[in-house]
Amino acid sequence: MIASIFSKSRPFNYILIAGALIFCFVIYQIHLGLGQNSAGIEIVKKGLNLVFLTASIFLVNFITKRNELSKDNSYTVLFYFLWLLFIPGVFDSNALIAASFFLILAFRRLMSMKSMITPKEKIFDASFWIVVASLFHFWCILFLLLVFVSIVFHVSRDYRNWLIPFIAFFTVTILLVFFSLLFETDWLSWVGSQIKISTEFALSEKPIENIALTVFFIFSVLFFFSILVTLTKRPLIQHASFKKVLFSFVIALLVYALSPNKSNDLLLFGVLPAAIMGTSFLEMTKDKLTTEIIVGCVIIASVFLFVFQL
Repeated sequence: MIASIFSKSRPFNYILIAGALIFCFVIYQIHLGLGQNSAGIEIVKKGLNLVFLTASIFLVNFITKRNELSKDNSYTVLFYFLWLLFIPGVFDSNALIAASFFLILAFRRLMSMKSMITPKEKIFDASFWIVVASLFHFWCILFLLLVFVSIVFHVSRDYRNWLIPFIAFFTVTILLVFFSLLFETDWLSWVGSQIKISTEFALSEKPIENIALTVFFIFSVLFFFSILVTLTKRPLIQHASFKKVLFSFVIALLVYALSPNKSNDLLLFGVLPAAIMGTSFLEMTKDKLTTEIIVGCVIIASVFLFVFQL
């Protein structure tokens, strides 16, 4: 029943998901006691977080529909919202939300490379947004690997394309130095302080967060291998796009593995590919009962984990 509601792409579905996101975001902020904080700057920051998250949902929908990563349904935005409920702590993370939004912008440009229209501009734009994202969370720089993967898939013969990501990197660096001098701030030191690596992993002191991590990993791995197994059954023109989705998920795991202070909030970088992979799994599943069970399980798990992490 629930899955059938989102089996078609209707405006109501997107309004419903956006409304549910706003509701959950407000509930989480009330839980943090934001209403007791009179600092206007904090309210502005939270407002921007909500704007970025809501915009991300509609941008994700645009990417999947424009690049035929999903059929005429709303499963991708549904999964995107539900995965966010697995990690409600991210609602209070300005830097991670900003980094994720810029990565989605980069992902959009990389996915559109299959059209072979202005590939150099798309490579530069994607690289630029990824480097900008790394200013908020340094290890997002690893997503430049996805740029090079896209070059291999589409435009590897032109050697100039391999140089564009480095040009984008130096462009952002120059802009950062310029604005640091202009506003007399020490942004360079701030960015430098983020360049830390840690491969140590320890379970959270909160069992519910460990459960959320485990459940997210189980579902994601299931969806990941479902694409690998069914890739040959898809139209050849879609192979590069779905391979980029798989690569982006692997890179998200690397970002999590290398980042210090490993928290579930870092799973935000894997939410987009996980949402697309979940949609792909449902679309390849012919049994409606199985589809209902999967969607129902994810919804129940997300609501349970959101409530108990408050």
